[in-house]
Amino acid sequence: MKLSSQWIREFVDIPVDDRRLAEDLTSIGIAVEAISGEGVNTVFEMEIGTNRPDAMNHYGVAREAAAFYGVLLKAIDASPAKGPNSSGKANGTAGAVPSRSELPPGTDDFEINIDDAEGCARYTAQIVRGVNIKASPANVVRRLALVDQRSINNAADASNYTLWEMGHPTHAFDLDLLEGGKIIVRRARQGETLKTLDGVDRKLTPEDLVIADARRPVALAGVMGGFDTMITERTKNILIESAWFDPVAVRRTAKRHGMHTDASHRFERGADYGATPLACTLVAQRIVESGGGALDGTSIDAIAREIDQAPVVLRTSHVQRILGGNIETHAIVAILKRLGFELIPEPSAQAEFSARIPTWRLDVEREIDLVEEIARLHGYNKFANTLPAFSGAVLENPRAAKHAKVRSSLLALGYNEAVSLTFISHQDAEAFSSWPVIELANPLSEEASLMRSSLVPGMLNMLAYNLNRGIENVRLFEIGDIYQAAGAATVEHTRICFAATASAMRRDLPQGEALERSKPASELDLFRLFKGSVEILLQAFEHKAVSFDNDTADYYQPGRSARALMDGRAVAQFGELHPEVAADRKIREQVFLAEVLADILFDHDLREVRYRPLPRFPAVERDFSFLFPDAVAFGKLEHAVDSLQISELRSFVPVEIFRGGSVAAGQHSMLLRAKFQSLERTLREDEIAEWASKIVDTLKQLGGTQRA
Repeated sequence: MKLSSQWIREFVDIPVDDRRLAEDLTSIGIAVEAISGEGVNTVFEMEIGTNRPDAMNHYGVAREAAAFYGVLLKAIDASPAKGPNSSGKANGTAGAVPSRSELPPGTDDFEINIDDAEGCARYTAQIVRGVNIKASPANVVRRLALVDQRSINNAADASNYTLWEMGHPTHAFDLDLLEGGKIIVRRARQGETLKTLDGVDRKLTPEDLVIADARRPVALAGVMGGFDTMITERTKNILIESAWFDPVAVRRTAKRHGMHTDASHRFERGADYGATPLACTLVAQRIVESGGGALDGTSIDAIAREIDQAPVVLRTSHVQRILGGNIETHAIVAILKRLGFELIPEPSAQAEFSARIPTWRLDVEREIDLVEEIARLHGYNKFANTLPAFSGAVLENPRAAKHAKVRSSLLALGYNEAVSLTFISHQDAEAFSSWPVIELANPLSEEASLMRSSLVPGMLNMLAYNLNRGIENVRLFEIGDIYQAAGAATVEHTRICFAATASAMRRDLPQGEALERSKPASELDLFRLFKGSVEILLQAFEHKAVSFDNDTADYYQPGRSARALMDGRAVAQFGELHPEVAADRKIREQVFLAEVLADILFDHDLREVRYRPLPRFPAVERDFSFLFPDAVAFGKLEHAVDSLQISELRSFVPVEIFRGGSVAAGQHSMLLRAKFQSLERTLREDEIAEWASKIVDTLKQLGGTQRA
């Protein structure tokens, strides 16, 4: 936001120039990000934290500057404009109001009724009569322009000027358009509507806090006034509103209607409960000064409940311990008093105080908050640079090296690391996992209402995002946690998910550029290529055997997906995403996906790199052609041959698989190739024949029939 340095200086005599002022304010947490303009037109570009609504105005920043420099903060001139004697009455605990017989002739008996004390704790109103609505004085227009506020008329500008001066929102109604001689602060009734100042007809719900007259709503409390009661050139009599609304109620209403105004920005963060009479008086004073007219009595102050923060105990010993510096007690007291805190010594303890919190500091609730106030005003740069006491050494995450190996392996395979949202929808949870889910207490949206129980939804969203923007060559991976409800507890599991589009994978096949253009690669080629990525990842870890079966989730395409088992434990599932799932998510490209159970994978040690010289003796290959029932997969054959423990057997792989033709239904023909090699000598023909005979016998025992 923008604030005028000259406006700030009206309330405090600052002993430094604007540039130094900006630096000093930044050092105490009231950040000035830039300075523009010169002289009286100098403007600070401010970045005020959301917890400091008290500093989102010129007087609030002046209060901070006065506390920092130890100079006097001038009070805002709130001398009331001249008008008739007081009138009106209010319910609740407002002060005594004159009876009807005491009111001057012609004065309305106006009422303020607060039906919702939780939503509105205090409502102050002031009536001004005989006003001439016109343009604001030039000095008001100029100052509003400095903070990017457009001038409207003298009544609206008086409200906006007061907002930027002291930070409390107000609103002005055309009194003659309010019906029934009363204001009611209540919840909206089902079916009620309100046309707001922006010209939009808004459907209200009982969750909306509204300002109403005797017949209908006339404003959304703390957000925006109503169109039908706004100030126009025909307005002569005005009711000024200054209230304290509950931050949660304002936030929910603004969010529900998609609105964000200067008023809601302040009320959502916590307005000053004690500022309502002053703000009301200032607006009335400025309207009378610029547009004539007179006050109709004193303000009506309806109080439904007190907002009084509990005192906070402050122990100087804790201040010294936490800050690590020796700050004298008198310095602590002086700093907090300059900020508006009242310190009362505790009679039962030495160097201990009870601090009363000013109404504008709703962010201060605990002793540590007071310690922070002391530290920033004392100056962070005045504390000596010291290290905290520490014994022991830094402990490295035992899985850090394994994480790094997975990351470097996937990067080497051409995958880019990505991070998806930690939340998913109920629909995604049901589609991609079967675990008990964890509901969020305050979800961002219906599409992000659960803690994720799978990395797949996020991965598919990221793939779709790229494909929808014309990027087809996509390879992504993510290493992250998923969450499972376990009674009242939560269990976290680490998962690795990576995926690639078919377009990206075709480029890795022989003559990839040509294949990318003509796309003749078979689906089996792509599946094998993706399977190779999974195998490379698993090979980085020590294991005795890796086998594969087809027990995969429903969202994989049958026949082009598999499950990987490392030493008998399922460690991954991978394959082509089912076309129906891809269509539901509007993914117009073949996608291959892998999920790795990192918790199981990381139970294995990383494979040590060992050097072996290239063998000097030749290898010998033997082919075996067999017929097998379709139920016999190669993994079963491989396991059986490995159990023969032929030390010279270097590899045993399928070369061809054939179905149809002369091969009977329910069977397939498989050409298998064994490679034998010794590191110490040349192999003899008789021992090769003996090993081949053992392999043939083993394959026959598994139901195979050797072909001629």
